[in-house]
Amino acid sequence: MSIIVSAIGQGLTWGIVGIGLFLTFRILDFPDMTVEGTFPMGAAACVAAIYSGASPLVATLIAFLAGMLAGLVTGLLYTKGKIPVLLAGILVMTAAYSINLRIMGRANLSLFGKPTMLKNHFLASLPPYFDSVVLGIVVVIIVTALIIYFLQTNLGQAFIATGDNPNMARSLGISTDGMQIMGLGVSNGLIGLGGALVAQNNGFADVNMGIGVIVVALASIIIGEVVFGDLTMNQRLIAVTIGSIFYRFVILIVLKLGFNANDLNLISAIVLAIFMMLPVLENRFRIRHTLAKGMTKHD
Repeated sequence: MSIIVSAIGQGLTWGIVGIGLFLTFRILDFPDMTVEGTFPMGAAACVAAIYSGASPLVATLIAFLAGMLAGLVTGLLYTKGKIPVLLAGILVMTAAYSINLRIMGRANLSLFGKPTMLKNHFLASLPPYFDSVVLGIVVVIIVTALIIYFLQTNLGQAFIATGDNPNMARSLGISTDGMQIMGLGVSNGLIGLGGALVAQNNGFADVNMGIGVIVVALASIIIGEVVFGDLTMNQRLIAVTIGSIFYRFVILIVLKLGFNANDLNLISAIVLAIFMMLPVLENRFRIRHTLAKGMTKHD
């Protein structure tokens, strides 16, 4: 039971990272590689702030701002520097590694004996692993509600229009550069927030904890879409978190089958590839089934 509760808690926490990537990957249609730098940056900023005496809540907000700053740099490199978005993300991701080392002063920083959001009186009184579930639910609800509200505003509609058709959006007087910079900033801010929560849940921050993050976040998005099918924009945001929980259960099952935990990134990539190919495989199966049925009737 504790393993299941732990998987749900991790799924909720990583769902925030999935929501952040959803803004760029699905709405803006950007393959943003910055996330593999901003995730550990959020963790590093949060842990370093706690070490400096900041409250866990303030430290988490600092992590959000740190991630947002990195996303804004990527946006400026792309829109003003005319660097391709994929390369801009890689440049910022690479620079973030050195910045994270500067922030923490070392490659790994533990939170042992330090206060975290999971150690407040109420959450500490809950059964094991329920603290991360409750905190994850609260944060996911707040983040999802704010994004849903934002997307319904005029600014949010301009943001969606920029992703759908930038040329049309410009013809309507929308500053597509501004929308893209904003999207990359908010997206990476949420990913930094996710990094801070994961660091507090795990009890440490590490400069290498961003490796494979984009695969995990994409898995949350793809699994949610494949499982639930056609959804509205608001429903897709909710499906990302549910997809993240499903992904954690898939990984849990795979590890229970005896696979090595060191192969987690390989397993994650394989799981993501399978779910991305499911619609294609389903269509091919349907076509073959239809053809076979037609040939049977003809005979």
